[in-house]
Amino acid sequence: MKVKIFKIRLPEEFLYKDQGMLDSFLEAHEIIKVETAFVSEERYWSVILYFEDIKLIKNTVKEPKPVKYSAENDFLNADEEKILDALKLWRSEKAREQNLPTYFIASNKELVSVAKYKPAKREELLEIKGFGKHKIENYGEEILEILESI
Repeated sequence: MKVKIFKIRLPEEFLYKDQGMLDSFLEAHEIIKVETAFVSEERYWSVILYFEDIKLIKNTVKEPKPVKYSAENDFLNADEEKILDALKLWRSEKAREQNLPTYFIASNKELVSVAKYKPAKREELLEIKGFGKHKIENYGEEILEILESI
């Protein structure tokens, strides 16, 4: 197991570049464990990743990945707006509990996609872009409970 540390600085001139470097790394490695800490005096997130390199198998044909659902526009009907508001409130509370930025829990686009798609089972959450095994294990049941309650 290897370890890599990222610094995600909050000022906008650094945030997108730092986040992009983290995203690229996450796509290229098998993440085993993640630890985060906020360094308040310098205003940045420290992200520690424990990982394995993804082994590339050459000259093999892979099955195409299924296309995942992603909301195409931001127009929501009244019911979808209620769902989105409830999901955003839940996300804020969860981020506060876990001392994480809200986008670590779920992005706005992911929450809009959930509000429009309205999954009823964990398997259906997998069909939404941005929802993988880790996110569903950590938050899937709570998201489905919110959808059921509205």
